[in-house]
Amino acid sequence: MDVLNTVIQNSSLNGMPKWYKATAILLFSAIVTLLMTMLVLLFIYGAEINIRYGY
Repeated sequence: MDVLNTVIQNSSLNGMPKWYKATAILLFSAIVTLLMTMLVLLFIYGAEINIRYGY
């Protein structure tokens, strides 16, 4: 929790209302969770997926 408070104090969230801080942290956490889930799925199913690049 101390690390989170330090990050908030050294970012642009310092001085913002609590609801704004909570929304920003929730949005960041949701994006990170989505990216980690996509990475795990890519590691699991990546060899079976046929990806074609083209126009």
